[in-house]
Amino acid sequence: MPKVSVIIPTHNRSAYLHSAVTSVLNQTYQDFEIIIVNDASSDNTEDVVASFTDSRIKYIRHEVSKGDGGARNTGIVNAAGEFIGFLDDDDQWLPDKLGLQVAVLEKSPPHVGGVYTGQFDIDETDGKILSVYYPREKGDLSKHLFEKMCIVTSTVLFKKQVFEKLGMFDETIPYCNDYDMWIRIAKAYHFECIGEPLVKYLIHAKKLSNNLQLSIKGREVILEKYRPDFSVHRKAYGREYRVLGEIYCYAGDVKKARKIFSKAIKLYPLEIRSYCHYCLSFLGTNNFKLIRGILQQIMAPLRTRKAQLKLRAFAAERSRSDLIL
Repeated sequence: MPKVSVIIPTHNRSAYLHSAVTSVLNQTYQDFEIIIVNDASSDNTEDVVASFTDSRIKYIRHEVSKGDGGARNTGIVNAAGEFIGFLDDDDQWLPDKLGLQVAVLEKSPPHVGGVYTGQFDIDETDGKILSVYYPREKGDLSKHLFEKMCIVTSTVLFKKQVFEKLGMFDETIPYCNDYDMWIRIAKAYHFECIGEPLVKYLIHAKKLSNNLQLSIKGREVILEKYRPDFSVHRKAYGREYRVLGEIYCYAGDVKKARKIFSKAIKLYPLEIRSYCHYCLSFLGTNNFKLIRGILQQIMAPLRTRKAQLKLRAFAAERSRSDLIL
């Protein structure tokens, strides 16, 4: 029996899948199985899977798409490992990721359900690191997750008993069902974290978050489901509505967007961006996109520079720690 089950859901992203699977096979820790769940892809996903000959790879195909949550649930049901990790088909793991996490969970007390890591956000077009996240939050995250979503799906490793106790991903939530799952877990278990970026999170045009209608529906479900929890953290609550308003603008419904921005302002009046986006919405969808795009281009070099400085600081800290040890 493998110690770890690695679940990779995939849907029409065969161009990325090979690199994702390879990053698991290249782990320094090798006691695992890989469960690839093809969620009714119409591309050459099966050919990519067939190119691997490792007997630890299991392949399951959905004839009808069940979404990313449904694909992960299929993986969980078929998992034989004591620990379960998730890797999105367009992300990659660094070689030490699994070994470091297994070591943490093996010595963790029963109230700890899982461990997550940091990640690099990488631009697919030029390979540049857009940002780096070094997590520090651990223990009881049941309140923190409503202030900041700090857990990316490809960074987690859980004890299988977590899903046996709490159930699996909510397939009725088309987007953000991973966020919903982490909240449910955080209400019952503590989290550990490894403060290193051990995942490459690829930014590209085919990410699920670019499906605007799915993103709107999923975010609205989460905001409604956890309204009492969000209401305690009004700044974060306002931010979530501001982001929802931005998505409505991009989707072409500026009238609805203005209502959402108004709610964001009411929830947290000190957020300047909510006022700015409310005003920009009167210029229409195309101008909203244009101005937002220009601002993002202006900020991009600053974000890249900030990421570089973080990397240098982290490398220096790690070097000093190694010398001390």
